[in-house]
Amino acid sequence: MSSSRAYLSGLFSLDDRVALVTGGSSGIGRAVAGALARAGARVVVVARREAELVATVGELVAAGCRAAWVSGDLSSRAGVRAAAEEATAVFGEPDILVNSAGVNLRPPLGELGEDVWDTTMAVNLEAPFLLGQRFGPCMAERGFGRIIHITSQQAHRAFVQSGAYGVSKGALESLARSQAEAWSPYGVTCNTLVPGFVMTPLNARLSSDPERVAALAARTMTGRNGLAEDFAGAAVFLASRASGYVTGQSIHVDGGFSVH
Repeated sequence: MSSSRAYLSGLFSLDDRVALVTGGSSGIGRAVAGALARAGARVVVVARREAELVATVGELVAAGCRAAWVSGDLSSRAGVRAAAEEATAVFGEPDILVNSAGVNLRPPLGELGEDVWDTTMAVNLEAPFLLGQRFGPCMAERGFGRIIHITSQQAHRAFVQSGAYGVSKGALESLARSQAEAWSPYGVTCNTLVPGFVMTPLNARLSSDPERVAALAARTMTGRNGLAEDFAGAAVFLASRASGYVTGQSIHVDGGFSVH
């Protein structure tokens, strides 16, 4: 191995690590799961739809990666706990937890019922909290861990009817800071990746409006909207040894959207 390759491997390789990625069968979560697997981690993808899970994991295995899937319902506490234990049974306790699963229900606030509020908070906030409670202390005991949340511009600013969605994502960034405070002294970093507008199934409503899509691209500094694969490098960085002194941070991967 060349000296440069050995150096980069020492910083970024995820060999011998185990990762659990929720929402890892589509959109940003799928890109992150693929990046972690290709960087050497054994990856368990947790999501609802079996067909998408099979396709995602099949692609990774065909590429020589070690990956498996668990179909789970993250909208209930019992579902989260069951998925966590089923995932752990595959490759063992995770060293890396990525919370990418989310629901994007954004009716006008005056029409937002308690059912939408409850579902949004359960999937977008409570599931990451419960998974953190399950795995964070174990990571701390082992002296290494990485918790990565995927949030949204709505965590920082209200637009396009942020509603309960924006509240859940803002709280998720606060959760990352609380987790960092609790566990970073023991080698567990907790950070957030903040997308701009990314053409994923979660944003299907906006993606179908060409004028809005073009306007969002024009607001960036790069002149384009995001792609799921734009998150690969940032995810590997935050999951690796290279990010050991980065914790409690919200890192925007948004083409400059947030500062323009």
